[in-house]
Amino acid sequence: MKACHLICSALLALVALTASATERYTFKIMEKKPQSRSHFVQGLQIIDGMLYVGTGGYGQSRLLQYRFTDGELLAEQRLPPRLFGEGITVLGEHIYQLTWRARRLLVYRRADLQPVVALSIPGQGWGLTHNGSQLIYSDGSHRLYFLDPDTAQRQRTVAVLEDGMPVARLNELEWIDGAVWANVWQEDRIVIIDPASGDVTGSIDLQGLLPLPEREPSTDVLNGIAVNPEDGGIWVTGKNWPWMYRIEVRPATAAGSVSR
Repeated sequence: MKACHLICSALLALVALTASATERYTFKIMEKKPQSRSHFVQGLQIIDGMLYVGTGGYGQSRLLQYRFTDGELLAEQRLPPRLFGEGITVLGEHIYQLTWRARRLLVYRRADLQPVVALSIPGQGWGLTHNGSQLIYSDGSHRLYFLDPDTAQRQRTVAVLEDGMPVARLNELEWIDGAVWANVWQEDRIVIIDPASGDVTGSIDLQGLLPLPEREPSTDVLNGIAVNPEDGGIWVTGKNWPWMYRIEVRPATAAGSVSR
């Protein structure tokens, strides 16, 4: 009986693992737009023809608004030197920007980027997005937190697991087609997360996206995901990168290798 129990348990575990197996993807570059190498990108969003960028660094953190079509800078808000900017998201008439260690969520008027209020969060801020009614943020762990956008009070938490194992260092976030896409800090990949269960359903390998000749000593990690609602295009970039890339995501088995 004990042997049967062990075998049955092992079979159930194998079935569960198979059912939740992560789909593997690669990419094709479809287009690219220039970006200032000075941007230590922490947050990225495209909406209503505008590109919003949040940058980090003490004394260097900013919230920037560009016209997406031609890249013209339309508005800018500098953060106080003591604050290190992190992820951003636009929800309704407000823009939200996380800070790294200060435990503050900054809220701006979307119309003119003027500060409205600073809300408290319980820990570090890393990535930020929303599902239409709740803010979703990461803190460098393997968890996602769902917040009330008016008060920043936690409403729900999910643990992010890939094939049963925690995925830590979740960084910049984007809500795409009912799922949370997340950069994994210090990895050249994006994970696709089921927001209800926390399961990773897909992993996109972005190795080679920025060619070696384009890299400089200041070039940092992959970070930044934005979907253009007008055409569904997915744009990605990195910290101190010279380009934003529009990519087509392809199954790894079909693509075989990176194509440009």
